[in-house]
Amino acid sequence: MVLGAPLAWWLARTRSRWRVPVNAVVTLPLVLPPTVLGFYLLILLGPNGAIGAPWVALTGETLTFSFTGLVVTSVLYSLPFVVQPLRDAFQAVGDGPLEAAAVLGARPLDAFFTVACPLAGRGFLSAAVLGFAHTLGEFGAVLMVGGSIPGETRVVAIAIYEHVETLDYASAHALSAGLLGFSFVTLLVLYGLNHGRRGAFPA
Repeated sequence: MVLGAPLAWWLARTRSRWRVPVNAVVTLPLVLPPTVLGFYLLILLGPNGAIGAPWVALTGETLTFSFTGLVVTSVLYSLPFVVQPLRDAFQAVGDGPLEAAAVLGARPLDAFFTVACPLAGRGFLSAAVLGFAHTLGEFGAVLMVGGSIPGETRVVAIAIYEHVETLDYASAHALSAGLLGFSFVTLLVLYGLNHGRRGAFPA
């Protein structure tokens, strides 16, 4: 959210010629096969990669096959699920409220936090839920960058895959059913909250 909110704000407000290519880059995880994305993240975060090498020089540890690397990977591949709802919400705010805030003396940063963010509340809620739910279910990129280290980088999706490989369908079913139920309840809460907000603040 810390990375996605300013990026979404810039995409919603800018008229820069870089808007189109940046939008395309942010959307890439939606269309790329997870293994392709995971492979390039493995290179990028590896000990000789553009991000991995400075990290090794700074901390003495590698990002790949570590919990920190898993977090960085999750942020990058879930970015479109956070940026797109926020970008649409910021665009829906329009210029009027921001111009009114400027007339009343609010600086751009004040207008962002006190006007744009509250008006884009549903976008923040959708972005948080979708980003978290997608992170929870991702498989390919996580396996490529994090491996399957028990207690460190092994996530539920990888555990399900390993149970199926060993024909332990009972354990795979238990984990899958739990993930299915959690995802359904999460979306149910999201749609319920959004419906409640629409009822409280009719257009």
